[in-house]
Amino acid sequence: MELLLLLLAALAGGAVLPVQASVNSMMGRQLGRPEWAALVNFVVGSVGLACWLLVQRAQIPGAEQVGRAPWWAWTGGLLGAFFVSVVVLVAPRLGVATTLALAVAGQMAAAVLIDHMGWLGVATRSFGLSRAAGAALLVAGVVLLRR
Repeated sequence: MELLLLLLAALAGGAVLPVQASVNSMMGRQLGRPEWAALVNFVVGSVGLACWLLVQRAQIPGAEQVGRAPWWAWTGGLLGAFFVSVVVLVAPRLGVATTLALAVAGQMAAAVLIDHMGWLGVATRSFGLSRAAGAALLVAGVVLLRR
């Protein structure tokens, strides 16, 4: 049951990405630059998360906990800002489906490399024939969507 909930949560998380891409693209057109749309995205998201944490009465992490995070763990926000800015810039030109198909293909390429190498604190998972076939099918999907 837990696995099913995790799979559904991942599916739902992915399902909101085309909505987010479309919404942020509209904001980018209104504000004139993808970076402004990304900033609005992150400010609104930060306020929403702060409200959620307040409602949940979540304990604020101590300075010691924060200080133990490796340097690269602090780059997540920059990586997110890059991703949102790129999607805002590219989606109106390529379409949401092609943009996100390319994003998923890029994610898969990076993910199998990270898994295979065990980088960034993840468990090592070898890159075998089934993973290679899955990645190839994603690339084929991008080609088919673009035609």
